[in-house]
Amino acid sequence: MEKKILIPKEIAEFAVETGIKKTSSKALDLFILGILAGSFIAFASAGSNSAAFNLLSKPETYGIGKALSGALFGTGLMLVIIAGGELFTGNMLIIVGVLDRKIKISKMLRNWTYVYLGNFLGALLVAFMIVYSGLLNSGSNLLGGVTIKIASSKIGLTFSQAIILGMMCNFLVCLAVWMSYAAKDVSGKILSIFFPIWLFVTSGFEHSIANMYYIPAGILAKSNENWVQASHLSLDKISSLNWGNFFIKNLLPVTIGNIIGGTVFVGLAYWSVYLKKGKTAEINCENNNIKG
Repeated sequence: MEKKILIPKEIAEFAVETGIKKTSSKALDLFILGILAGSFIAFASAGSNSAAFNLLSKPETYGIGKALSGALFGTGLMLVIIAGGELFTGNMLIIVGVLDRKIKISKMLRNWTYVYLGNFLGALLVAFMIVYSGLLNSGSNLLGGVTIKIASSKIGLTFSQAIILGMMCNFLVCLAVWMSYAAKDVSGKILSIFFPIWLFVTSGFEHSIANMYYIPAGILAKSNENWVQASHLSLDKISSLNWGNFFIKNLLPVTIGNIIGGTVFVGLAYWSVYLKKGKTAEINCENNNIKG
């Protein structure tokens, strides 16, 4: 009878195989799949805001709002894994193949570059469409105000805070991808993704690709005076919400944190336990002893 899930060592081996396929793809394919993944994450971000904006705007219901946002946000990664897409944060797991000497570092970096650029374009496209569709007028302009407020709060983080929040985020995101590798059916993949993503969003961690929607949407939204008024932010905070601060104060440190969280806490950790030279023999020996 075929097993329904992979055990951790098999997941590590599958991660290597998946990384080889990802780094062997054509540049154009990676870019297109990156655009799709970026748009999937952006749709999840926009939907999360739409569901919880009235809760997020009040201190007494903020936690409930974050939990509701997290429950919806996982749809983005589900679309990436099941429908097909290339997501920069999830592709940190390619490091397992690099450590196992099956993938060259240059090929990993090539994948990351094309996918990151595709993710950015896909997220930016959705941000543009959401803002200019008029959807941010919802709730008497409160959705527009919350969109601006969320963007402002993200660029208000210190560089070190953004890195640490990015690390914790991709620790969980890569675990979600890792567990989805274990499942052999769609329902198993959905459940594997749902809970870690729900946890990261509810906790308030920082995801670089999601922020490619959240912050540009806020920057574009501040051109609407009604939404600015609904945000209740000072003029200084509104003026600081710009493209320069987006790239330097948030996207750069969060991306660094995402890289560390995925490659070190998940990729390196599991490779060192299950695939590092000598480990296979040790594990096989232990399994034989158990059987004996």
